Amino acid sequence: MIFAAGAFVGPSIDWYKMSPALVLVAGALAIILVGALTPQWRKGAYGFVAAASVGAAAVLTGMLWTNLGENGSPSTLIGDALSFDHFSLFATFTIAVATLLAILVTNDYLEREDEDGPEVYALILASAVGGVMMAQANDLIVLFLGLEILSLSFYLLVASNRNRTQSGEAGLKYFILGGFASAFFLYGVALVFGSTGSTNLATIGTTLAGQHPGNHSALLLAGVAMLLVGFAFKVSLVPFHAWTPDVYQGAPTPITALMGSVGKVAAFAALLRVFTVALPSRADDWGPVVLVLAIATLLVGSVLAVIQTDVKRMLAYSSISHAGFILIGLEAASHVSNADSSLGVSSAMAYLFVYGVLVVGTLAVVSLVAGKGDNATTLGAFNGLGKTNPVLALGMTVLLLAQAGVPTTSGFVAKFGIIRASVSVESYVLAVIAMLAAVIAAFLYLRIMVSMWLSEPASTERREIPAASGIAIAVTVAVTLAVGFVPSIVN
Repeated sequence: MIFAAGAFVGPSIDWYKMSPALVLVAGALAIILVGALTPQWRKGAYGFVAAASVGAAAVLTGMLWTNLGENGSPSTLIGDALSFDHFSLFATFTIAVATLLAILVTNDYLEREDEDGPEVYALILASAVGGVMMAQANDLIVLFLGLEILSLSFYLLVASNRNRTQSGEAGLKYFILGGFASAFFLYGVALVFGSTGSTNLATIGTTLAGQHPGNHSALLLAGVAMLLVGFAFKVSLVPFHAWTPDVYQGAPTPITALMGSVGKVAAFAALLRVFTVALPSRADDWGPVVLVLAIATLLVGSVLAVIQTDVKRMLAYSSISHAGFILIGLEAASHVSNADSSLGVSSAMAYLFVYGVLVVGTLAVVSLVAGKGDNATTLGAFNGLGKTNPVLALGMTVLLLAQAGVPTTSGFVAKFGIIRASVSVESYVLAVIAMLAAVIAAFLYLRIMVSMWLSEPASTERREIPAASGIAIAVTVAVTLAVGFVPSIVN
């Protein structure tokens, strides 16, 4: 009788518009399945397949962007589960670029550690798939699935170096705390569904726009708070940041780069979409909370970064400060009655692209300096790098200056865009605090540069730059300078 009631009709699927994610899935399956059924591949072959998959995804995303701009309009895919628009395509492209750069760094790292194998590359591609799902999600359930794919991949990748106890400890800590954060997020999804009757972002937005703000306010606000806690953990907002320095330090350095780029881009893209598409009518409720979180994240991240002695911990706290800058974009978007509120989202996405490239390049240098065992990450390990390898030190200097926001670099363009968005909606206090945080954080980057150029090296042995890592660093430096001189690239 049940089957006689009518045939099930599934949603239509536009395979071409989903091709970037499908290519990533195909690459991961090819590496893990074929790799398990065949003898050990030649050195670098796993990395080549992974890089080719991500490169193809980036090219397909570029083609889709061109088609959308010429003869298309924003739409949804698979029964309104995914969004297809410039926002999702830009985030997908950023994730693909960051993943490709991270794979190049990972290739040299695994060869140096004599651990070349398919597992790490398959997990990297899986994390990219999860990130793309989060960026494109138009439904809270789909978003949660993407979040878990990304998170589970990261848990395993952080603990992937079995020769370092710090790696296992970092993975366990990240797994336990990440599980709590996921529980908060899922509970928030349930409460929002209970208040609105839907998990579709557009439907939630339409439903809430038609309600009086007092309707179901307690249930809804509790759900929004839970969602924000889950997101805050993933992007390292204060006070949900405590895991970040330990996990960044313990994880293999290329994985730290992957987390700092792909993880942040995916989580912030999802955060921006959820709050600007589903919850703009409640911006008066969540806007002040975002403001407080942004101020705390900016100041805590900048101040604690300057007192660290390990470069990976420095960059961990630096990433917290950068998260505060990106959150300013969401705060600006909360001023929905202001005509310039749209600047918040666009400036935040530009910042994510810039930072995603910067952090991979910076940590690629850290990985080379750390050497075999991935242990030499203290500030003293960078002493005299300008004498033992001036090219590597010069690249690191450009990337550090960009993170500090020095003019003619991409970091300046990103920070200027964020502060401009804040000023445009008259959040003057937040803009001033952001500039103050940037000044404080600049001392951190100067400490590293002083060690590289003004300190004597412990050894005069020249540091060699492997080919793949050299390409990754060169590309990140080139992008940094190109965006600095031609800001319209990301505008």
